[in-house]
Amino acid sequence: MPADLAVIGLGHLGLPLAQAATAAGVNTVGYDPDPRVIADLKAGRPPVDGSLTAAEIRRMLSGGLRTTAEDAELGRVHTAVICAPTPLGEDRSLDLRAVGDAAHTLAARLRPHTTVLLESTAYPGTTEEFLRPILEQGSGLRAGRDFHLAYSPSRLDPGNRAYGYGNMPKVIGGLTPACTEAAAAFYGRLCDKVVRARGPREAETVKVLESNYRHVNIALANEMAVFCNDIGVDLWDVVRCAETKPFGFQAFRPGPGVGGHGVPVDPNYLSYRGRSLGYPLRMVELAQEVNGRMPRYIIQRCATLLNEHGKSARGARVLLLGVSYKADVADQEGSPAREIASRLMELGAQVSYHDPHVPQWRVLGRPVPRADFLYEAAADADLTVLLQQHRTYDLQGLAVKAQLLLDTRGASPAGAAHRL
Repeated sequence: MPADLAVIGLGHLGLPLAQAATAAGVNTVGYDPDPRVIADLKAGRPPVDGSLTAAEIRRMLSGGLRTTAEDAELGRVHTAVICAPTPLGEDRSLDLRAVGDAAHTLAARLRPHTTVLLESTAYPGTTEEFLRPILEQGSGLRAGRDFHLAYSPSRLDPGNRAYGYGNMPKVIGGLTPACTEAAAAFYGRLCDKVVRARGPREAETVKVLESNYRHVNIALANEMAVFCNDIGVDLWDVVRCAETKPFGFQAFRPGPGVGGHGVPVDPNYLSYRGRSLGYPLRMVELAQEVNGRMPRYIIQRCATLLNEHGKSARGARVLLLGVSYKADVADQEGSPAREIASRLMELGAQVSYHDPHVPQWRVLGRPVPRADFLYEAAADADLTVLLQQHRTYDLQGLAVKAQLLLDTRGASPAGAAHRL
């Protein structure tokens, strides 16, 4: 049976889209080239990043979602959304290979009048200069004439209970006005509000601005955290007071580093065309530098605290609390916990961890012991470090039990722990 929608890429972007579409009654097929992903979903097993639960997967399947690793399904849909991952490479440029692979697969099956949408994080110009030629050359069709083409940045916030797919405004930018309206007609079935950008480049740049805004402001908060610690000022009290200002200020809080899929993007490096604008986004470079230093700063704080209490990092028992990149999710993408753990191990510390959402964890190629009994583990550890503030953590109780507690999230009561 032909589907209305094909979601290409069933990862952290594609699955929530498939969930929203299925819930809205859209006949949906989910395609992923990895047979293991398809097998897990058909068996009702949730993804390891915790983006959906087993119950949610079962509801999607019972609601009509079909999953497949066969690309024949892509030739019988009205709308196809590419949700392929675009991770940062070693040179910190976006890796567009998965988007290219998805485009080649779709192009071979593309029919006239199909609406093709890209949701993957991308540089300004990717839709027109990278995706469009692949689709046109592989299909013999012309974008804007024979099929619709548009970009829509993902705005998902895992674990956010206030905003989901339905009530999050959806930005779209089409190659032509007709492309924009075709995209608006599709997303209007899933979302309360659709915001039309002037074109795909503007929509792509929305994602760049939103991601970089987050990183730049977190970098400022992180620099203030180091500064305030040096001069003996309680930063968390400063933020509490500052956020009462009703205009001109939005509160961002420091932490041990910045993770997640909303990576900082410097469009100076347009790797898909092998060219450069000749100038960087300096604020983005500086933000990445500041945020990238935070795991090393946490290690310095750990070593200093241990030393002040007559202990060395070598041989110290260190318990890390929360190793995911965000509170109340299992996703570890970009989490600073891995670097912090590896640096502690290199100093000779005995590292263990606790995270209610992460049953197993490996660092430097070997498993890290998981604490089954949180309070007993905190009492036994020489140092307990809160890296992620999951709802299940009682910081007041932990502060009483722990021999030494370093709170990198400002979640503990004032005076109950050493705070970042």
